[in-house]
Amino acid sequence: MENKDILDEQASTNREQPDNLTTEDAVTVNGGEPEDNAETVPTEDVVAETATVSTPEPDNTNREVTELKDKYLRLYADFENFRRRTAREKLDLINNANESLLQALIPVVDDFQRAMQSIENTDDVSALKEGVSLIYTKLFKTLEGKGLKPMVSKGEVFNADLHESVTQFPAPTDDLKGKVIEEIEKGYYLNDKVIRFAKVIVGS
Repeated sequence: MENKDILDEQASTNREQPDNLTTEDAVTVNGGEPEDNAETVPTEDVVAETATVSTPEPDNTNREVTELKDKYLRLYADFENFRRRTAREKLDLINNANESLLQALIPVVDDFQRAMQSIENTDDVSALKEGVSLIYTKLFKTLEGKGLKPMVSKGEVFNADLHESVTQFPAPTDDLKGKVIEEIEKGYYLNDKVIRFAKVIVGS
């Protein structure tokens, strides 16, 4: 009786298929062939599409670099030449700034030389005075032509931007207090720019 019960349990076990059978187990159970409705996952290689970037060829790149380098060297050389030429012209300008003034003063020097020769050969004092006066006038006109102008200071209100006070004296009249009562050394302008301050005496 017990042997019969054991046989019945084994037969029941063979008829039931376990729930956790794998695909391979299922194939084995079904006689070695997979079921028609079994899902199969394809193993295809996925290739990523990359954007094609057009890169210049090495020969073109090298040629462009060479051209740009040559252009840079030419520009640098031109700039160096310009800088040297400008510095040379500036130096020449500084050295020859007084050329036109000196050329204008040469005739005055000639007049002085003739006057000195006349002094040795004549005793006419009045003629010598007249000659010196003419030379002075010519010299002053030449300097005025170059932009030199004398400064008028006497009787003007003292101005520290124009005048240099040497000393102070009591003013002869009340209206001259704080004004220039005497000019010791004349001041000068060059094209409206003060190139020498006037040395004056101021009334107090």
